[in-house]
Amino acid sequence: MGSEAGGFNFDLCKRNAMLEAKGVQLPKAWKTGTTIAGIVFKDGIVLGADTRSTSGSTVADKNCEKIHYIAPNIYCCGAGTAADCEAVTNMVSGALELHKFGTGRQSRVVTAMTLLKTHLFKYQGNISAALVLGGVDINGPHLFTVYPHGSTDALPFATMGSGSLNAMAVFENGYKDDMDVEEAKALVTAAIRSGIYNDLGSGSNVDLAIITKEGTTILRNHEFLQAKTYQRKQPMSYKPGTTTIIKERVTNFKKLVDVIEGDAMEVA
Repeated sequence: MGSEAGGFNFDLCKRNAMLEAKGVQLPKAWKTGTTIAGIVFKDGIVLGADTRSTSGSTVADKNCEKIHYIAPNIYCCGAGTAADCEAVTNMVSGALELHKFGTGRQSRVVTAMTLLKTHLFKYQGNISAALVLGGVDINGPHLFTVYPHGSTDALPFATMGSGSLNAMAVFENGYKDDMDVEEAKALVTAAIRSGIYNDLGSGSNVDLAIITKEGTTILRNHEFLQAKTYQRKQPMSYKPGTTTIIKERVTNFKKLVDVIEGDAMEVA
């Protein structure tokens, strides 16, 4: 019978500590960069995220999506390892869909939060997924932060990621109760913009998700902040004579190769 113990295997921790004491350079976790934020307004939730994906110090994707679908009335912004965020949100989304089919009721935001925190706590922070969860259900709008170790907060406004301090400064300066949707959109956009301009791990554009009891609106590339100043024309065309011809050689391959006609191959 196999072991019923779940989670990761830490049997090699002592070996790794011994190797490190002898001077062996162990691989280090890559630093991640993101600015994600959410805010509660009078009629619902506004979530925001930048669109830069990094691979170490390299920009891997300038226009990735960091706002993940959980349910029609629940969305989640993810910071950390892209694969972990994608896998965890897909897992919870599937579980909520099955729960909705079984009960015939709309998904609750607190249910999604509980599933996320339970799964992350089980792995003790080894799943790199820091999440801002927002949605509207029968009890009204809800906004939660879910940390990689499984702890959660319920807040009127929240930020996470490497640019979170920049975004939080904007929220603390501009937040007020009972904001309308346009005020909330402008504040979240300003918060993400602050992270993009002041954090090297965040960049490119601003994505928004507006969730109300009437439905959800995704504003992909709501604001372009670092668009190219010059767009290359495709396809490129060059006038004859643009490139100087230094040397020219013409080879007649018919004189070098013997072409022998043969019977057609049977394919039946």
